[in-house]
Amino acid sequence: MTEAVNQPALVIPQLIVGLGNPEAKYDQTRHNIGFAAVDTLSRAWQISLAENRKFQGQFGEGMASDGGKIRLLKPLTYMNRSGQSIQGVTSWYKLPPESVLVIYDDMDLPLGKTRLRLSGSAGGHNGMKSIISHLNSQNFPRLRIGIGKPKGAANDDNADTVSHVLGRFSATETKLMSLVLDFVVECVALTLKQGVEKAMNRCNSSTVELT
Repeated sequence: MTEAVNQPALVIPQLIVGLGNPEAKYDQTRHNIGFAAVDTLSRAWQISLAENRKFQGQFGEGMASDGGKIRLLKPLTYMNRSGQSIQGVTSWYKLPPESVLVIYDDMDLPLGKTRLRLSGSAGGHNGMKSIISHLNSQNFPRLRIGIGKPKGAANDDNADTVSHVLGRFSATETKLMSLVLDFVVECVALTLKQGVEKAMNRCNSSTVELT
């Protein structure tokens, strides 16, 4: 009699969260690329987002491209309190942390690169610190979108860092990021269809470039 091999459980997101800040002055900034990603998913899957006071965010639920039910969230608590909003949704729907896919910006990745992971630390990102604290876990998938480092800035120059992440993309960068967001939709759809671990192969190996 052959012994059964324990297959790791598939991690399939049930809630997709994009991180950002809610005021108009933050629109289209590098730090709000998570918001832009959820807006792109919302359009691609025709899931309308509306302000939900209970969840302290813009929230919508509907069907993803593969026909499965999915929820989208943009926390309106400001970046460093993102976890409050997410905890509101996970508590209401009784979702485990590993069913939450968080999309956010990463300065350590160049423009055009994305990184999908099953778990990990906050890596200095205030939004992620808040989420880990409120979910009491690091074991939730995350998709980081590269926004690059400020040109010619020293790594310890905080003023340059802040103006970079809260700055807007140039015209050429905006064109590139539009392609990146299309790729993010493809990556997220793969996580729903095949699980996060298999989707990592595709999402982590490609670099989006302007042709």
